[in-house]
Amino acid sequence: MTSITADAISLLKQLIATPSFSKEENDTAEILCSFFQEHGIPFSRVGNNIYAKNKHYDIAKESILLNSHHDTVKPNKGYTIDPFFPLEKDGKIFGLGSNDAGGCLVSLIATFLHFYHEENLLYNVVFAASAEEEISGVNGIELVLPYLGNINFGIVGEPTKLEMAVAERGLMVIDCTANGRAGHAARNEGENALYKAIDDINWIRNYQFEKVSDLLGESRLTVTVIETENKQHNVVPSQCKFVIDVRVNELYTFEEILEELKGNLKSQFKPRTTRMKSTSIALDHPLVKAGIALGKGYYGSPTTSDKALMPFATLKMGPGDSARSHTADEYIYIAEIEDGVATYIKLLNQIIR
Repeated sequence: MTSITADAISLLKQLIATPSFSKEENDTAEILCSFFQEHGIPFSRVGNNIYAKNKHYDIAKESILLNSHHDTVKPNKGYTIDPFFPLEKDGKIFGLGSNDAGGCLVSLIATFLHFYHEENLLYNVVFAASAEEEISGVNGIELVLPYLGNINFGIVGEPTKLEMAVAERGLMVIDCTANGRAGHAARNEGENALYKAIDDINWIRNYQFEKVSDLLGESRLTVTVIETENKQHNVVPSQCKFVIDVRVNELYTFEEILEELKGNLKSQFKPRTTRMKSTSIALDHPLVKAGIALGKGYYGSPTTSDKALMPFATLKMGPGDSARSHTADEYIYIAEIEDGVATYIKLLNQIIR
């Protein structure tokens, strides 16, 4: 194990031991600041986001971003161990955020340290540890991006078994309201808003989008919440609200999805946000070609990440397994981190030298 990998693993244990729920990442931000200080690397902080640039950063050069997040979800109730104790056992490090995305974060930091002092690189190397990723918060990567300079492409560290996630579903949540007219159920009065909502929900349930992605499959509409304001059994509801979870492949824009709904739903609707767009990186992009040269496979990811908020091409890739994310007794293998550091360095060696 190299010294920078050993430092990365030590840093991961500190991060696990420090609660860092989304919007509450101040303490882990302080740990990251101290880490860069100890290694003599100038850094900056914007909110709870920490960033640094390679020693010989040249404004005339293009830049590559190395990014992962240091916030976590709250611990699953099924934990049988202390989620904030970085237990090392059987070649694994257990603890909240170890897999999602602490292993990726410290592997990218080690990679940044590896290249930090080098001169005459073809690209600048910029590192950013972002906050609020788990809630897609506005004080996360979006807040810090304007401070990073002109980024041309990047790597987003998320647990992908070190395979390449070249596309990612977009996420849009839509609030819908069906309006009717209240009346007494016994006298068959009023106009039942619930029935109107059900008509729309049935359409949503059966609708299929035409364009199917080779990487991400079809775009999907799923109704996940329904409610009326009425709590009395004998009153016809005048209003019914429901929520649509929309997962979009890279072949559709949110605007196209909304236009399709506009032509078919009777209920009023409004998206909560259109920020988390579907993304893809071309298979002939230098990052992807470098990964293929290392024998890495590629796929379309069903989950969203900070990749969706970046206005440049990004490859989502990192040590760990997405299936462990947000589960009880979360862990990552030490060997996965070692492999992560080595793989990131090999990948970048093909591009920035």
